[in-house]
Amino acid sequence: QVQLVESGGGLVQPGGSLRLSCAASGFTLDSYAIGWFRQAPGKEREEVLCINRRYGGTVYADSVEGRFTISRDNAKNTVYLRMNSLKPEDTAVYHCATGLVGSCSPQTYKYWGQGTQVTVSS
Repeated sequence: QVQLVESGGGLVQPGGSLRLSCAASGFTLDSYAIGWFRQAPGKEREEVLCINRRYGGTVYADSVEGRFTISRDNAKNTVYLRMNSLKPEDTAVYHCATGLVGSCSPQTYKYWGQGTQVTVSS
């Protein structure tokens, strides 16, 4: 059974950092692309970053370029989203997802985690 579980969210002050984790089970994560998404209240879901099976990360949201990075630890079957210089507009529920294909694009995401809340506020 394919499962993704996010963790690491919380309340952080503007300018702070967080690292989110996406732990996978039921499949070997390093063979597939994993995407991070976020959805703020009243807004559409947006894709933030994706990492393909060859480790390269692709940034989709211009607003996070230079601040967010994606990485994976194959031994732990986990993908990370490192978020630096956080801003109030980064407040959202963050989800990881996979379509069990190797490339970030094209991609149809079929499996989603439950999400972790990130709140950036002073």
